[in-house]
Amino acid sequence: MTVSQALIEFLAHQYTVDGSVRERTIVGTFGIFGHGNVAGIGQALKQLSVQDPTLMPYHQARNEQGMVHESVAFARMRRRRSTFACTASVGPGATNMLTGAALATINRLPVLLLPSDTFATRVADPVLQQLELPQDASISVNDAFKPLSRFFDRVQRPEQLFSAVIGALRVLTDPVETGAVTLCLPEDVQAQALDVPVEFLADREWQIRRPRPDRGVIDQVVRAIREAKRPMIVAGGGVIYSDAAAALAAFVELTGIPVGTSQAGVGSLLWDHPQSLGAVGATGTTAANRIARDADLIIGIGTRYSDFTTGSRTAFQHPGVRFININVASFDAIKHGAAIAVVADAREALLELTEGLDRYQVDAEFADRIRLEKTEWNAVVDAAIAPSGRPFPAQSEIIGAVQRASEPRDVVVCAAGSLPGDLHKLWRVRDELGYHVEYGFSCMGYEIAGGIGVRRAAPDRDSIVMVGDGSYLMMHTEIVSAVAEGLKFIVVLVQNHGYASIGHLSDTVGSQRYGTQYRFQDKAHNNFETDATLPIDLAANAASLGIAVIRVEPGVNAIADLAAAVATAKASSTATLIHINSDPLLFSPDTESWWDVPVAEVSALESTTHARIDYVAQRAIQRPYLGAQLVSKKQL
Repeated sequence: MTVSQALIEFLAHQYTVDGSVRERTIVGTFGIFGHGNVAGIGQALKQLSVQDPTLMPYHQARNEQGMVHESVAFARMRRRRSTFACTASVGPGATNMLTGAALATINRLPVLLLPSDTFATRVADPVLQQLELPQDASISVNDAFKPLSRFFDRVQRPEQLFSAVIGALRVLTDPVETGAVTLCLPEDVQAQALDVPVEFLADREWQIRRPRPDRGVIDQVVRAIREAKRPMIVAGGGVIYSDAAAALAAFVELTGIPVGTSQAGVGSLLWDHPQSLGAVGATGTTAANRIARDADLIIGIGTRYSDFTTGSRTAFQHPGVRFININVASFDAIKHGAAIAVVADAREALLELTEGLDRYQVDAEFADRIRLEKTEWNAVVDAAIAPSGRPFPAQSEIIGAVQRASEPRDVVVCAAGSLPGDLHKLWRVRDELGYHVEYGFSCMGYEIAGGIGVRRAAPDRDSIVMVGDGSYLMMHTEIVSAVAEGLKFIVVLVQNHGYASIGHLSDTVGSQRYGTQYRFQDKAHNNFETDATLPIDLAANAASLGIAVIRVEPGVNAIADLAAAVATAKASSTATLIHINSDPLLFSPDTESWWDVPVAEVSALESTTHARIDYVAQRAIQRPYLGAQLVSKKQL
């Protein structure tokens, strides 16, 4: 067999086992072919399609970054048990996957990248698209994957394939190590022949590890919770990936401990659960943030504590606040000087804690406050998502209309702009897999590819992509891929005529929305702020790609028309895009939290000077979370 033939057939026989669940580890291959892989992996895929079309399904893509995003979204919906392989040609085809690699690794989601490389023999140096560095002839553009990958190898000789691909599968299926896995394949090596042992091509199972916590550590956690007056849980994506939602619900029903969720953790507790306070942090609810501010014990479960989750280290203000972190990765378990680090699977740890905290309940006063804060925030959301009758509705109204027209098992998909923040605090999640917002990398352009990946992973659910015009323009070409395969998904395209999120942020830092609006250039004043709005018709653009389009016209009935359009799209068997205009200057309710974005220390602009004053005031409450006790300067 050639190296490519052996690789593709090997991948077709890999299985992930997670308890009673057994599924294909690599369910298919995305590929865009060029001179680097058309005769190697391209030929191998073609050969298998003739010999056995079901063994390794092949999918076209229109952009290499997009196919990585689609694979990552699929993996997240499958709780990291399955993913795709992505093959690209040398040079720009390979480097187009770099953004997707970074996104996968940051979000701890598995994807197998197979970038082609230039000739290992160097028989034709330099070939088309080859990087040449005079000081190091061994470097290719694929070396850029090294800091973005959890595993990296380059198959320079055919015999190296065996150890390289087994090492790759180990990392893909490891809940601690997983992320982007990169195997560079020189174009000549791809086509070279080698003798392949039959056992290499046999079915192979990879068991997902679910480590139980150390018993002594669990006893410490139980004591710490019993001693706390106002404990709070911060639930992250690890709760979803370890299938621990039911265990979390049982634990908080027993104890009464409230839960705030990170972006990745939304769905770990449904919105109407009595202990669910919703989102926590910079894009959180006032219910979660007020409880977090006074909490004396934070129990982080499966979270990596991004700055949005911690409000840039301002969210937790109790002078003696301590952290207990439960995480399968020790790297995350020790964050914020954890008083107790529990290196264990989220579900296994919760099951043992539930047993250890029998007959424990938070006190009545704290329970009453949890109910009060939750009730107050629900009223705020009700008002924010209600139709106003404005011809250009607020984004919060648009979210409300989509929510009302959707079903509990539908999946809302988003990634960047102002929508993730608004969805985090306003979307009422009704299913543990019903919320899919990529906010580790918050990558503009993820949304449409991600929405298709969600649909592939869960064909019995409607995938509803909510995307602003800024992200849409970054990458909308994967619509063509969905049309080609007859994949149904729904896109709600919100037309803001600019970058709404960064426009608002620009205002808060005193930069007056500079460079964030879609207008004709004012050459005299070197800006895009004062001339006419660009005549952009994104609905027409989408229609040209083959997707069905519904336009929601501005007017007093815009929100009702949007809800009707979503219902029409859900009843359809084909992909549909709904276009609606919004007013980007109407903002969602305040979170009573903060995000640290530095403001110029000196400025000739009065707006920046005022913003700096506010920034300094917020910085004053930032805290270094270093453990149970702060170290004084005298002690140092």
